[in-house]
Amino acid sequence: METPSPRGAVSRLRALCADATRELSAAGVGVSMKATDGGYGMAAASDPATERIEELQFTFGEGPCVDAFSSQRPVLIADLDGEAVRRWPVYTPAVRQAGIRAVFAFPLQVGAARLGVLDVFRTEVGPLSRGELGRAITFSDLAVATLLDGQGRVHGDDDIDEVIEHGAVVWQAQGMVMVMLGVTLAEALVRLRAYAYRTDRRLGEVAADIVAGRLHFDRDHS
Repeated sequence: METPSPRGAVSRLRALCADATRELSAAGVGVSMKATDGGYGMAAASDPATERIEELQFTFGEGPCVDAFSSQRPVLIADLDGEAVRRWPVYTPAVRQAGIRAVFAFPLQVGAARLGVLDVFRTEVGPLSRGELGRAITFSDLAVATLLDGQGRVHGDDDIDEVIEHGAVVWQAQGMVMVMLGVTLAEALVRLRAYAYRTDRRLGEVAADIVAGRLHFDRDHS
């Protein structure tokens, strides 16, 4: 019997997200993680459209997934209605514009160690059934195992290290903007997010341009 060739952790996470999308009757599923330097990064998603929806949380710095990571508890939003708008005033309208009506965020953790979040997106209002909730937790456990395996083994270019690198680029860009504008580190991240939102670009893309010298912030346009 032939030994299957190893696939990168990111590839395996994409396959897991695709399976979860089918099993949970979802529009898409994404997995994000937090790098050791404090920066966020999207690890994988079931499809390109979900990738952009998943990354909105990093652009805006708010949403069910951010809260699930911070609280270490699932955040289950069966209806992105008025209450959700009050709780996440920027994130909610953006995902609703993308057709999302419900979001279910499951923290990925081992004991006190927080690895990331698995997010389930639906285009229809309504809670997960008991069976779907159980399957979502199972997929979360599988995502944890994949992330831990990806951090401990080398799989070439397609590896979870790419996500860590993404976080490092955002962190580096944040420091550069802080120097450019003479603001605090926290304010620099706000400026980065605001620019990404205004220009309809991903936060990681904007950060990469800053680091590469293709984009310079000044007090007039940032």
